[in-house]
Amino acid sequence: MGQIILVTGATGFIGKVLVAYLKKRGDAPRILVRPESDSLKAQAMGVDICEAGYDDHEKLREAVSGVDSIIHLAGVTRSVTREGYFQGNVMPVENLLRAFVDVNSSPARFVFVSSLAAAGPAPVAGEGLRETDPPLPVSGYGRSKLDAEHLCLSYRDKLPVTIVRPPAVYGPGDRDVLQFLQLLKKGLVLGAGDVDRQRLSLIHVEDLVEGIVMAARSPAAVGETYYITSPEWYSWDQLAAVAARELGVATVRKISLPKPLMRLAGTIAGFAGIVSGKTGLLNPDKVNEMVQDYWICSPRKAEKELGFIAKTPLEEGMRRTIAWYREEGWL
Repeated sequence: MGQIILVTGATGFIGKVLVAYLKKRGDAPRILVRPESDSLKAQAMGVDICEAGYDDHEKLREAVSGVDSIIHLAGVTRSVTREGYFQGNVMPVENLLRAFVDVNSSPARFVFVSSLAAAGPAPVAGEGLRETDPPLPVSGYGRSKLDAEHLCLSYRDKLPVTIVRPPAVYGPGDRDVLQFLQLLKKGLVLGAGDVDRQRLSLIHVEDLVEGIVMAARSPAAVGETYYITSPEWYSWDQLAAVAARELGVATVRKISLPKPLMRLAGTIAGFAGIVSGKTGLLNPDKVNEMVQDYWICSPRKAEKELGFIAKTPLEEGMRRTIAWYREEGWL
């Protein structure tokens, strides 16, 4: 018999794939949705639904009651204020942990899906970050994720916690890679900083959810942190070449925007966001992430302790992703 697993952020890009994977395994996902969430999306998933705000302690206690494990995916990636990141990424973790401990005598696991941003970029090209490296986040988003990690680890004596840090995630349903592909279809690659030097780790969403579940089930993972990533690091040229072949684009023009110009644009966009109260695509934090050279991490610990190996080659993952975008009319 499978576990009852509460999943937050279930209607998002990664969450939908995770819920489907859990159902296929024979687990019983329960999803937590906020009152303002799209109820139709939640109902379409065909699982048990609990509605609760993260500041509603009584409703949270009801949501976590009787579950074996929690996989916390929900969060915010953009905010115009530090308080926005706290409310989206730290407070929910604190309240979920408290509720889980209060109502469950023997919880199986609390898995926090953090981000490579919590650790920051690697300092040099040839060495992907490892879990033992000191975290040095470069953005408010990354700092909020790191704060949430510290909260999780502070509960180690009360319940089994595990942290996973994905790098950039792609696959059907993702909108960040979609923007890259939409420009590439026009024959353009637009980057920030030294795009010829930059390298990044990637993980296909199906590989990521498999790694998350492996971490959730492994006794060795209690109290541990893992990078769930593919072993390769990619340049923008490599990504563009693979995607351009699939898109049928013969010629690609690469445009690199200088760091000072990007920082100025981020400052202006950030000020506009504060005035309007709306988060845009750019702000100083996001620009500071974009201009870093080495968003790379190592899968060695996950391979050794969990047996996790990413299975999806970039060519296959990109082919399936682009096919999905076309079928859905996104590309």
